[in-house]
Amino acid sequence: MSHIPHLINGERIAGQGRSADVFNPSTGQAIHQVALADRATVQQAIDAAQAAFPAWRNTPPAKRAQVMFRFKQLLEQHKDAIVQLISEEHGKTLEDAAGELQRGIENVEYACGAPELLKGEYSRNVGPNIDAWSDQQPLGVVAGITPFNFPAMVPLWMYPLAIACGNCFILKPSERDPSSALYIADLLNQAGLPKGVLNVVHGDKDAVDALLEAPEIKAVSFVGSTPIAEYIYAEGTKRGKRVQALGGAKNHAVLMPDADLDNAVSSLMGAAYGSCGERCMAISVAVCVGDQIADALVAKLVPQIQALKVGAGTSCGLDMGPLVTRQHLDKVSGYVEDGVRAGAELVVDGRGLSVAGHEDGFFLGGCLFDGVTPDMRIYREEIFGPVLCIVRVDSLEAAMQLINAHEYGNGTCIFTRDGEAARLFCDEIEVGMVGVNVPLPVPVAYHSFGGWKRSLFGDLHAYGPDGVRFYTRRKAITQRWPQRASHEAAQFAFPSNG
Repeated sequence: MSHIPHLINGERIAGQGRSADVFNPSTGQAIHQVALADRATVQQAIDAAQAAFPAWRNTPPAKRAQVMFRFKQLLEQHKDAIVQLISEEHGKTLEDAAGELQRGIENVEYACGAPELLKGEYSRNVGPNIDAWSDQQPLGVVAGITPFNFPAMVPLWMYPLAIACGNCFILKPSERDPSSALYIADLLNQAGLPKGVLNVVHGDKDAVDALLEAPEIKAVSFVGSTPIAEYIYAEGTKRGKRVQALGGAKNHAVLMPDADLDNAVSSLMGAAYGSCGERCMAISVAVCVGDQIADALVAKLVPQIQALKVGAGTSCGLDMGPLVTRQHLDKVSGYVEDGVRAGAELVVDGRGLSVAGHEDGFFLGGCLFDGVTPDMRIYREEIFGPVLCIVRVDSLEAAMQLINAHEYGNGTCIFTRDGEAARLFCDEIEVGMVGVNVPLPVPVAYHSFGGWKRSLFGDLHAYGPDGVRFYTRRKAITQRWPQRASHEAAQFAFPSNG
């Protein structure tokens, strides 16, 4: 098996000590070993970033943007290789991996606008011969901890913008599928990024804790499960760090009686079963307003779920690949069994799926539950697998009460032809990202991504305008040049412009 190293100060570092297996989920076989950083290795990366920061901070934003333009070109040129790495280690289909990468590239495009994003504000003569201005200055060394489900896209949510703003960055990607993150970081160095500005350290909790405890790290961005997000937020903020921690989700789709059912079904199929449900924006609950729309939905979903094309992730023309690990397959299968025991109707059971030639892969077919109630564990908790639950309610108000009562508030959507219902839903729903006839309302790169309630810990959302605010701090400057010939008496009253 090949060894996946760290990237520190522009050089690949093998690392000493512990390592972990990286699996191909389609075969169930370990294909790489990844180094797991100890505290000394993390500190080595921090020291490299600290050394690189003064010169990078003083590099004009236009020159930083030029690096990002070249980086974008390299990402597009090496697209096929990156997509292959994502699919091989995560298991998602090639088409899904390509879509992930494209959304990441869009964030690089946004970072190319650094000169415009960092212009600041200026006011002349705010008082007699007094000018005032403000600008956005980098924080210093910042870190990102990213999840397995988007090994390329989520890191590209973070470090291109952080670096374009003048910071140096340490990335701790998921140890389950680290190769694409390392490959992409190499491309950024090839684009002309100075050594030490971006460093990649692989690891587990030891590496995370080292980043959280290091006083040199000024901010930490995290995407993952809610328990870990809460931990990172608490540990980081108590040490004075700025923290942005995106947690879990339980995303509901509301189907009104007047919904365009055929289009809604197509949308739900992709949103519930795309990437095997391993998305924080996956639709995992369909809330049907009335039994008629619920019965019609089930009738249309069942044959399409049963016809899902499931196979090895690196193949073309598939709907789903495998889950990421054997442990995660067992966890999701356990949720399915729990739903059956709780009394939900398992309309489609995807367990026991075997893919010819890949019998040891981590495969699970699409699952569909009907008759799910809010007290069931399969409703309350994030499953993160290809499991869709149907809940039946009598009215839009009941649907909104159900959603607003849930502890998560990441994403939601409504399918309807009624503009009044859609407007009411958008106004009253307590969720951070809302779609109207759009199942995955993921904001584009020049907006910002984030949920409400226990889906986000911190004040600012990810990427876009909030990303600029997160990775910079504002400095206000007021300047006056008195005339040399004049003598001014001391003023003891608080100054004002009156």
